[in-house]
Amino acid sequence: MIHEVDETLKGLLGGGALAGAGIEVSFEAPTRDWAARRNAPVVNAYLYDIREDVTLRQRGHLAVRDQRDVVVRRRRPPRWFRLSYLVTAWTKTPQDEHRLLSAVLATLLPRELLAPDELPLSLRALGLSVPLTVAGAQTESRSLAEIWSALGGELKPSLDLVVTVPFPAYPEYDAGPPVTEGATVRVGGLDGGPGASEGRSHRPRQVAAAREARAAGREPARRPDAR
Repeated sequence: MIHEVDETLKGLLGGGALAGAGIEVSFEAPTRDWAARRNAPVVNAYLYDIREDVTLRQRGHLAVRDQRDVVVRRRRPPRWFRLSYLVTAWTKTPQDEHRLLSAVLATLLPRELLAPDELPLSLRALGLSVPLTVAGAQTESRSLAEIWSALGGELKPSLDLVVTVPFPAYPEYDAGPPVTEGATVRVGGLDGGPGASEGRSHRPRQVAAAREARAAGREPARRPDAR
């Protein structure tokens, strides 16, 4: 999932206000050695923190339905993780770096939520939107000064970009086949003799199906023998 988020961010940062500018997007650690090797303007998005957002954790199971709206599998709700990126601009002059950071802000500020159709295939399959925040209040335990100190570089202007992504919680469980026939109950006589027993059967009530149909604006299907 992480590498797919990288690809999504690369497309976002390379487009928008920076479209056609030929600006490289890098995910390498912005160390002194890396800075010495660069020879062109670069927007760097360094992933410095990964942690679960426990406030979004859910319990239970989710139903997986096929094209006929029949439950075929059940799976656990996904776990949500906060991916924190340190976004910096690298050029020859501070003024150009500030222009690049302004372009990054102009590109990301309108994108507070990424729709499923904008995400890679595996994330898109979950059918969930992905929240994105930029330059917000820092909530991680590590300060930016500590991050730059660990990288061995000098403190630079930066944007804190946080993408909260769902990660599937495996495994999935096969669901049993839907109930199509009612149960048959045999009631014996008072003396317990076999001749006194009789069978009674009933059809399952389709209450849940009728409610779902009404909620979707459809008329619930009637049984052939219903009057």
